[in-house]
Amino acid sequence: MGYTLTIKNLHVKAGEKEILKGVDLDVKSGEIHAIMGPNGNGKSTLLQTIMGNPSYTVTEGEILFNGEDVLKMSVDERARKGIFLAMQYPQEISGVTNSDFLRAAMNARFGESTSIFKFIKEMDSHVRELKIKEDLAHRFVNDGFSGGEKKRNEILQMLMLKPEIAMLDEIDSGLDVDAIKLVSDAILKYKEDHEVTLLVVSHYERFFHSIHPTHSHVIVDGKVVVEGDYELVEKIDTDGYDWLYDELKIQPVQESRPLVYSLGVCARNPRNYNG
Repeated sequence: MGYTLTIKNLHVKAGEKEILKGVDLDVKSGEIHAIMGPNGNGKSTLLQTIMGNPSYTVTEGEILFNGEDVLKMSVDERARKGIFLAMQYPQEISGVTNSDFLRAAMNARFGESTSIFKFIKEMDSHVRELKIKEDLAHRFVNDGFSGGEKKRNEILQMLMLKPEIAMLDEIDSGLDVDAIKLVSDAILKYKEDHEVTLLVVSHYERFFHSIHPTHSHVIVDGKVVVEGDYELVEKIDTDGYDWLYDELKIQPVQESRPLVYSLGVCARNPRNYNG
């Protein structure tokens, strides 16, 4: 079944600071979108806002998923609809094991209880695929995990929850060359088996080369300033952003953003909320 994610004139603030300043984006089934740009210019903010991080407030614009207003949905509603975010800074959840967390998330996502046998079989298969330590199921979520283990655990969640739209926020950072190949292979295999769309933030052409984006977008100072296909990824990797600043007569902003990733409630749109 086909689906669309449409972002129109999206303006977003963190506190009193405006970060996104009118982003437009159209995403369709099966596409891979590379989101590029200097640090602190709005890439992660875009993904976090789509997912519903309460640190960001939508002041103008809309996000539609299959025509439904995403900004009126709570975070868990977005997740149940099939929107998934692999975080740049995964949080530790002491006292909750990976297996309990994942099974509860799957039950909420699919609206039915997943049998223990089916759950264990599927989880073990993906754990082997990602070459994660076998004791993962019994460990607390991300507690004591290395950076690379946390990122692989995010991909494990994606594989188990089977989203329609998977947003990957620098999922490759902290991974060595072999781990990047493992992760990218797992992502591509999932994409072959499911009609998934990827929105991928990364600074590394090596990772983009592995997943080969169909679309690319560069965000500078909260706006999409140029779009293209994989050739744009290669040009950025070769020439950096200076040519873009000169050509468009723009300057990147200095990195300044809150590193708060708790997804407690929906990102608020003042048109829909009184408080």
